[in-house]
Amino acid sequence: METDGTYESRDTRGAAVPHPAAPPVPPAPTPPMPPHAPAAAPSRSAGVPGPRSAVADWLDAPRPETAPGIWRFRHVPPTPPRERNRLAPITVAGLVIPVLIALILWSVWRRGGVPYLWVPLQVLTPEEWWYAGTTTARDWHGVEAHIVYSGVVFGAIVFAVARLGAWGTVVRHLLEPYGPRARAALTAAAGLIALTFVFPEWFPFVGWDPLPIASPFFSLLALLGGGYDIVTTVPLYLLSLLITVGVLWPFARVGDWRGVLRGLRASRRPAAAAPGAPAPRSTWPALRAAGQAGAADLLAAELLGGRMNDVDAARIQHRWDRGRDDARQLAGFVDTVLQKGAAAWAHPSGDRDLPRRLAAHDLLLGQVRIGRAVAGERNPAAYRGAGVALDPAVLGTSMLVVGPPGGGQAGGLTAAAAEALTLQALTGACAVVAVGGSSAPYGPDAAYDVVIRLGDPTSPYDLDLYGGLTEPDEAAALLAEGLAGDVETLDPRRAGTVLAQLLGPYRAVHGTFPPVPVLRELLEAGAGPLTDLLGRLPADAAAMRRELEGRIRQAGGPTDPGPLLADRLALLDRPAFADFFGAGTGTARPFSLDTVAHHPLRVRLELPEHGHEEASRLLARLVLAQFLAAARSGGRRAHFAGLVLDDATGALTGGTIRALQRLRTRDAGVVLGLRTLGDVPEPLHGPLLAAVGCRAALSGVTTWDGRGFAEAWGTEWVETEEVAHHTVFADQPMTRALHALRKRVTGKAVTTDAVTLKKVERERWSASELAHSVPPGHAVVSLTTVRGEHMPPVLVDLRA
Repeated sequence: METDGTYESRDTRGAAVPHPAAPPVPPAPTPPMPPHAPAAAPSRSAGVPGPRSAVADWLDAPRPETAPGIWRFRHVPPTPPRERNRLAPITVAGLVIPVLIALILWSVWRRGGVPYLWVPLQVLTPEEWWYAGTTTARDWHGVEAHIVYSGVVFGAIVFAVARLGAWGTVVRHLLEPYGPRARAALTAAAGLIALTFVFPEWFPFVGWDPLPIASPFFSLLALLGGGYDIVTTVPLYLLSLLITVGVLWPFARVGDWRGVLRGLRASRRPAAAAPGAPAPRSTWPALRAAGQAGAADLLAAELLGGRMNDVDAARIQHRWDRGRDDARQLAGFVDTVLQKGAAAWAHPSGDRDLPRRLAAHDLLLGQVRIGRAVAGERNPAAYRGAGVALDPAVLGTSMLVVGPPGGGQAGGLTAAAAEALTLQALTGACAVVAVGGSSAPYGPDAAYDVVIRLGDPTSPYDLDLYGGLTEPDEAAALLAEGLAGDVETLDPRRAGTVLAQLLGPYRAVHGTFPPVPVLRELLEAGAGPLTDLLGRLPADAAAMRRELEGRIRQAGGPTDPGPLLADRLALLDRPAFADFFGAGTGTARPFSLDTVAHHPLRVRLELPEHGHEEASRLLARLVLAQFLAAARSGGRRAHFAGLVLDDATGALTGGTIRALQRLRTRDAGVVLGLRTLGDVPEPLHGPLLAAVGCRAALSGVTTWDGRGFAEAWGTEWVETEEVAHHTVFADQPMTRALHALRKRVTGKAVTTDAVTLKKVERERWSASELAHSVPPGHAVVSLTTVRGEHMPPVLVDLRA
């Protein structure tokens, strides 16, 4: 593979995933490469070791299965929101009213104002305890019986109030917002307060009399024992302890004290490994299970010794996944690992990291984090507060980013996608072509293997105008798409026919396709020059002769598209491009985009910006057509092919949009950036939004752009609540008088509320909301994987 020079990797700062602080030394077979320092640490110079276990911790970190588009590295699924039920007014009234009645009843009872309530006491106790016909105590037996009976009445009142007042429902409602330990603490405090009413003598700061709870038990014990001597037989503290347990038992049950204590004991015990738990990835368990413990030990030593970074780990893991089921490939895998260690299957450029990273990457899954989903009601519950990421499974459906340069971070999504693909190319899992002007945020040139600067004489590479094709019809079709794909009055198929009529004969005579100046002359030429070319054709080239004769008959006619194609080609036939497209004599080497279909290359194509805007659009259209053709050609690739076009203005045509939909089954995708949908012909707005599986509307889009996104995202069913206020018209004179008095006092008529709940169909994001409700630095993003899984439109903070 050809490269444009040497590459030097410097330490960069990552957000959550470690990467190396220093590059490997090229001559050394296994260069020292300590893992990267944490995100907050300053960058280190080469050779300074970082934390020993940073890469191992990254490799062993959990990556749970999640919904598409979620950043899986150490992702913790959010707990489903608990909707706290409102306490009905009837429940509150049912709690208060029985309490008031109980207080009144207990007050009347203590004053002896409740008739016939002493009858059970007379029936259940001996007559000699009372004076005849009364419940007046003769001796201590009657006194103690009164105390026991008062305790029974008090207990009955409390039990009735608790049942009628729904105390359990109220207590559960009040404790619902708190956690287990908070509930236990609150119930313990409530139990302590209850003990102050049972044993106030235990608390010197209280001065009220005790409730009849403990004293009835002591009196009952004296009656059953036949006197107060029983107190000397049964210790009082034991009975007090039993009463205390009985008082605290309801509070312990409500607060689940047993569960809290059990959890505390379990947290203090050392955590035992769960049976059947998978071994850490840093020990390479799959390799050990295949009987290759030696290779696994070597890789583990490289990892823990700081000589392997996340790029190396991901590259070796991907290689293992591809060859683990084939015995021959497994043997080759083991031999390569034993020979080269962490540097096995290194990228042909020798790079094992990028010069710098601006985004957080998880190379094990191929994800790049682009932001955090806003924890708002507009976002689905599974995405609120979660990181949002792109990966090849998502980019395989292609992505469209629409918004002004100042919307969010200028070029943030396209830059993150380009950086992710260039980094994954170092693992052998991807090839990338980044197309844009010199100001496109694609990183330094050292991050690429091939850098093409069209119009710059110092460019080490040239662009093959024909995409490396040798078949005239295919080359003519691609060139016609670039030259006339945006011309509404000219069918690209007819333009391709005209070009094929010239490219085929010229190649038959000269062995190559014509450079730009020669092709322009052939398109503008009349019958004379074309007849000269016809005469130089070999005698056995009957097909080419027939093609050129057809072109000679059409040349100069009123419907001849040749002059129009020549005018378009004149944009490239300028002094600035004199040494490009195979026409110059410089040292620039031609590069064809079909190479990315066979090798994990990193290509940066810089388009001219100032003074050559139309030529840049033509070239962008041509490069996009060539990439789409290269991605669809050939068999199944071992790597993903991606193209990132920072500004797709003028590059999209009906043909390229139709070709986008065929990339999903070819392990390829494109990322297109547009300042506004107005940069694309209006008839193509709907097909474009339908062709891509991933869409992003940045802050600052217009309502016209928002209308297209709103239609693409469709509608959803939502539950709405409508409250209607109806004036109450009373029929009874007294009620009308009360209503009139209330209106006089409050100034408002008496009304009743009618609440209606219904489901309605509403746009997920309306055009007005996209234009006016997306905060700066945010974007509404929807993603689709090649397997058909969807992430609904989610509001993402691109700065998080």
